[in-house]
Formats: sequence, structure tokens, C-alpha cells
Amino acid sequence: MKNFDINEDPHRRFNPLINEWVLVSPHRAKRPWQGQNETISTEELPKYDPTCYLCPGNVRANGMHNPPYESSFVFENDFAAMKQDEIIFEEDIKHTFFKAKPEQGISRVVCFSPRHDLTLPEMDLEGIETIIKTWQKEYTDLGNIKYINHVQIFENKGSVMGCSNPHPHGQIWAQSSLPTQVEKTQNSLKSYYDRNKKTLLEDYVQAELKAGERIVIENDHFVALVPFWAIWPYETMIVSKRAVNKITNFTAEESTAFAKILKQLTTKYDNLFNTSFPYSSGIHQSPTDGLDHPEWHFHMHFYPPLLRSATVKKFMVGYEMLGESQRDITPEKSAEILRQQSEVHYKSLVKV
Repeated sequence: MKNFDINEDPHRRFNPLINEWVLVSPHRAKRPWQGQNETISTEELPKYDPTCYLCPGNVRANGMHNPPYESSFVFENDFAAMKQDEIIFEEDIKHTFFKAKPEQGISRVVCFSPRHDLTLPEMDLEGIETIIKTWQKEYTDLGNIKYINHVQIFENKGSVMGCSNPHPHGQIWAQSSLPTQVEKTQNSLKSYYDRNKKTLLEDYVQAELKAGERIVIENDHFVALVPFWAIWPYETMIVSKRAVNKITNFTAEESTAFAKILKQLTTKYDNLFNTSFPYSSGIHQSPTDGLDHPEWHFHMHFYPPLLRSATVKKFMVGYEMLGESQRDITPEKSAEILRQQSEVHYKSLVKV
């Protein structure tokens, strides 16, 4: 028998946000890699691409012309995942194994900038604050539609994440139902709030700040950290220090602080492997069903797939698909590695 060492021994960690476990196997990080290597593009993108569907003034796939926009630009997704049509539906409870119901929703694209080559870490703070204002407006406008009960703001960055266009952009999917992951989070947050009369993440952030070992960046209003229960190798979460339940309740100071920590964190990501770091990110905040939801606490997830280098990707296969999520490098180690990265973008460094 030996004493348990959380940095060396296999163990499971609990995720209170979705009431699930993750297997951590630190010793596996030492294994040699002979698996697939991703091809990372080193091509320098132009400021404007005449063939890009998202650049200002260009024609999109459906024949519509983009306006000559000068900051962020939002339009209805030409290949929307959901439709706004109202469909008559009568559920037959006898269909035990074949349940289905129509889903009504709206999908929009948010171009971050007219620049084809400008990702979040390379934008200035004013540009990022403009994106935040756009997110706030879209959350309000879409959330005020009677049948919309959830507004999901997210970004898929990089071809390895299935992004179909390199022009920096995000998406917003608004729908009538709570998506599965959001519903799990909703149930956990409400259960905690009902018991403690405080938000789960309010107490969690205080515990993380006290521990310190998984904090990547901190400012007066936000914390960027590697969650104790993180699944992806360099997964992070930005959490507001104040228990604010939606992006539209930010003060002016909080909006600026959010823009700063977004730029800092994504810069650290790019600097990690000197590449435009791929990830899926998304904001979790209060549903738009007209209720107060004091249990919700604003947070933003980042799920990057890269493991050891710009070309080695973490795959969710085998055990992860059949058993439960699993990771090799510990959250504490990945937080330490991210902390050490510069907040000056590697492209800005003068080459000697």
C-alpha cells in the first residue's frame, strides 16, 4: 500500500456543474506518441480575401452581399441548424423508444472584425469590447423573442475544430429548449443555490483563489482558471467574481475587464505552441425564459484539443466514449504551463 499522490496516481475528479466524473491518469503523460499528427497551417492570411464569404462586400454562398462593415457584423446563418417555422405537433406518449419533437430556433453568425487575418488575441481591446457589446445586444434581442428560452454564444476556432471559414467569427444559436449540457448545468446550479443561497461558482471561485494552483489569470472582476475537473488538456474557464447571471448585467468596468482577460488568455493559448491555437469556446449564462435565475453565474468555457504540440491532438475515443471522460496531464500542471506563457503575442515579438 502507498499513500495517494494526486499528481502521480490515477484518480477520478467530480464536476459539480454537470454532476459527472472524469478519470485523471497523470502517469500516461509520459508515454511516447506515435499516433496521428495534425497538419497546422502556417500560411499568413491576407487582411482581405476576395474569395471569402465573410469579408466585407463579398458575396456569400446564398448570393447575398455583405455590407462594407467596419467592426463586428451579424447575419442570419445561411445554413442554419434550426428554423423559425412554427410546426404543429402532437406528442404520442405510446412512442416510448421513438420520441421526437420539433425544435424552433434561430442561428446567427458574428464576424468579429472586417479583417480576415485578425483573431481575438491579435485584436485591440476596443475591438474586443465591440464584440462583447454585440453579444449583449444579440442575447437581449434573441432572448426577448417569445419562444426563445436559451441563447448559446460560441466560437469554433481552427480547421481542426471543424471551422469551415478562417475569417474570425463566432456563432449564436437561440432555441426553444435548454440544450442537454445547459440543462445538466441548470439542475446542478439550482440544487446548489437552493441549499446554500449562493451560486455554486461564487463559492468555487473563492476556493480556487485560495488554492491558487489552477489560476491562470486574475483581474478585479474575472478569473481565468483550469477547472479542477477539466477534461481537455488545456481546458480553461473564465468566471466572473461577482455573481452576475448574464452578460447584459455587466458594468462598464466588468465589460472592459472581460475584454482584457479574453485577450490575455487567447494570447497565452497562441503562445503555447506558437500557432493560432484552435478551440471551441462558449458562454454559459442565464436562460431567457423570463425567470430570474439567481442560481446562474456567468462563465465561459474554452475547450482546446491540442495535447503536446501544435500537431498532436487529444481524441475523445474508446474509453471516453464508452466509459467516462479521461485526461493525462493534470489540471494543475496545465495551469502552470499556461501561467508561464507571455501575454505578448508571439507574432509581435521582434526576431533577432
